[in-house]
Amino acid sequence: MLRKLSAPLLSLLFLSALLVACGGQSSTGQPTAAPAAEATEAPAAEATQAPAAEAATEAPTVVVPTTIPVSGDRTTLGLWTHSAGNEGEMEVITKMVNDFNASQEQYAVSIEAFPQASYNDSVAAASVAGSLPCIIDLDGPTVPNFAWSGYVQPLPITDELRSQLSPAAVGTYKGEAYSVGQFDVALLIYGRRSVLEEHNIRIPTLDEPWTKDEFMAALQTLKDSGDFEYPLDVNSGGTGEWWSYAYSPMLQSFGGDLINRENFTEAEGVLNGPEALAWGEWFQSLFEEGYANPTPADDQSFLQGRVPLWYTGSWSANDVVEAYGDDALFLPTVDLGNGPKIGGASWQWGISSACDDPEGAWQFIEYMMQPEQIALMSETTGLVPTTEAAAALTENYKEGGPYRIFFEMSQRFAVLRPETPGYLTISNQFEQASLAIRDGADVQNTLDDAVDAIEQDIEDNNNYGF
Repeated sequence: MLRKLSAPLLSLLFLSALLVACGGQSSTGQPTAAPAAEATEAPAAEATQAPAAEAATEAPTVVVPTTIPVSGDRTTLGLWTHSAGNEGEMEVITKMVNDFNASQEQYAVSIEAFPQASYNDSVAAASVAGSLPCIIDLDGPTVPNFAWSGYVQPLPITDELRSQLSPAAVGTYKGEAYSVGQFDVALLIYGRRSVLEEHNIRIPTLDEPWTKDEFMAALQTLKDSGDFEYPLDVNSGGTGEWWSYAYSPMLQSFGGDLINRENFTEAEGVLNGPEALAWGEWFQSLFEEGYANPTPADDQSFLQGRVPLWYTGSWSANDVVEAYGDDALFLPTVDLGNGPKIGGASWQWGISSACDDPEGAWQFIEYMMQPEQIALMSETTGLVPTTEAAAALTENYKEGGPYRIFFEMSQRFAVLRPETPGYLTISNQFEQASLAIRDGADVQNTLDDAVDAIEQDIEDNNNYGF
């Protein structure tokens, strides 16, 4: 009972700004190929609403009225969402529920919306009490923990649907699918064409990203120019899940990882091996050598022209376009030795184990995963759609669309955070280690300590089912 109690409660660690929705790919971490995109220049035209990267405005829990009564001969299917206070997401979810309810006469989905800040608390408490509704949205990295704890059930996802989805759009545990998602976001580097051209720095593309040496030479050139406070902002003042979502892809690009994904039972030699050591020393050097501010006061340096390169997510694209118009560039992350990597997986839909009618719940989720519904979510919120068919129905993400590059980044470079219930501890330890490395700690000793803590947690929890 202690195991089941602690597992969902640990999910509360995952209330973070975007990443959790931030943050996809196969469990091996290998990106899926996508069509090459040559253009990296941002559009000058006004873009649609930016992704909900920041936590939604606090709002009370609310039962959302639907157009079809949830009584009578219909079977009621409860749905919980974290989107209270997020007007765009709630608008789309409510429309999808109403349309689904009107499309058939067997089921009536009812919505209860929670503010994101309290959602995981509510889900964890209901999980322990066995009172979850049929349909719930879950932050992608928490899915294996809920599956291991027995609070969500496998989905009867078809091979056809799975083949259409982006690598990060399916949450799995031990090879079984437990969640599917309509949207994601992408990590990238924002830049300015005029600045790079002035300093004779090559503009990278998806097919030819910057190498590590090329990137470091660019940073040195920008630093030596004396035109900027720092050449780079990596948002290193962030906390929580941002650290794993944003910086573990850099570790993976070096050839290391958070855990051995062949067995999910050991971190030795993976998080503290030669590749990880090289990552840590490089990451530390960004701050020690004055390339990036270790504790920036805010995230406005690039937008205000004080920093020429900004490592963050697609959720800031609208602000960048507004600030710089057609001078803005959307650049891929750096190839640090093993190809560019970005975090993957965001909020996804699953079916609780308490659901008495999983067939009906899955019927609704299948409805939501139709291209038209995914496109509607993307068009309303600005989030990256998770299928090519849906992307083709949007203005931003279709071929030639102003934000198409984010869709292709997600397809090609995304790496899922490890699909293990132990990820909750892994993420926490990686954050602590990365913060210490940023602040000058011995890299090898710090990584060794993180490995010890992760492996002790795995041992304490009987390998989390692996």
